[in-house]
Amino acid sequence: MQNTLPYDAVVFDLDGTLTCSEHGILASLRYAMEKLDAPMLPDDKLRQLIGPALGESFMRVAGLSGEQVKKAVQYYVKHFDEVGIYLYSVFPHIRTMLTMLKKNGVYLAVATSKPLARTVSLLEHFHLRRYFDRIIGEDNNDAQIGKAELIRRALPETCRRAVMVGDRKFDIEGAKANGIDTIGAGYGYAAEGELKATKPTHIADTTQELMELLCPGCTRPRGYFLSVEGLDGSGKTTQINLLLKKLVDYGYDVVQTREPGGCKISENIRDLVLTTDNMEMSASCEALLYAAARAQHVHEVIRPAVEAGKLVLCDRFVDSSIAYQGGGRELGVNEVGQINAFAIREMIPDATIYLWMTDSAEALKRRRDASKPDRLESQPPAFYERTREAYDQLIKENPKRFLVVDGSKPVDELAEDILHAVLERLKTLEEQ
Repeated sequence: MQNTLPYDAVVFDLDGTLTCSEHGILASLRYAMEKLDAPMLPDDKLRQLIGPALGESFMRVAGLSGEQVKKAVQYYVKHFDEVGIYLYSVFPHIRTMLTMLKKNGVYLAVATSKPLARTVSLLEHFHLRRYFDRIIGEDNNDAQIGKAELIRRALPETCRRAVMVGDRKFDIEGAKANGIDTIGAGYGYAAEGELKATKPTHIADTTQELMELLCPGCTRPRGYFLSVEGLDGSGKTTQINLLLKKLVDYGYDVVQTREPGGCKISENIRDLVLTTDNMEMSASCEALLYAAARAQHVHEVIRPAVEAGKLVLCDRFVDSSIAYQGGGRELGVNEVGQINAFAIREMIPDATIYLWMTDSAEALKRRRDASKPDRLESQPPAFYERTREAYDQLIKENPKRFLVVDGSKPVDELAEDILHAVLERLKTLEEQ
């Protein structure tokens, strides 16, 4: 592929450049200092430990020496591997930027003072490993390679023009020693004035600016559309909120929305459909109103967000109409599907998470115990049993799209199952 971008080789630092590591690193640093009974440093001092090799930082910033440094590193590593890594997040726009660079044939590498094994583990945890042609980190020994040599090893054998992206002076100085351009990540952990003093080729104060520097004129890749389905009382709202937070941590630009609703017109229709003031509403009127709300929602929110490269996370979509009106109201699943075909215009979710409940009555009891039921939640048990059966048929007919999870599990365990299933599906979609 012909690369027309400014650089054909980009080397990234990790902490403070690709990943927002502050919470994870600071937590592990505090743990190490507490275990040593050493005076606790304020956060602004602890942040100075982010970037260089850990042993060097403990000596230079924390004033530790000899055996203290060795123990501090051991304490830090133990806490980081068990706790700290899970407090990391990927900066916004990084995943999109890496995708665009990779699709344009740019060589990508990581050069970090973090130990290699831990670096690879982090990148694999966040499903970023596949983007990089080479990953270079320090070995777990006392002889540190240094940033200049790490960058040299990360560079390809040949390239037209290479650049190093990093948030600390060590990254800029190391890149200059290798004769390549530099971009200071001003959103990272450098002290005030630190980057400017090193005179990098460019400074990107945000990840958006970094993306514009590295990918000028690139078309953003299509985003993703995820819907979440389940009977009322299956725990959808709780799980959607938990999933949203995790997807943001993984670097996805998430738009959370719901049906019926999601925009002004559709929210007005939602009020009309769900209020108990309209108990006399016919089943066919209800189905048509849901389709009308969906048409506006797709037009105004879902399609534009997906085309802009965002991930749409929607509480219910067309499957709800097919199950509730087609099955529950007995209008016919095919008939309701036809009504909605015009509304969605082929905007089908890339994946649908379904919270499966064996007992529709138990799900309904959960919902009615939580708050006063709306018009739809006031239906008899037989309605919900027909709805559940319609969902089962949808899953049978669309096994590749549906990600079925056991909605009866405890909240945290269920959240882990959902996250794992979603990340695996997104990984597959990203690799296509």
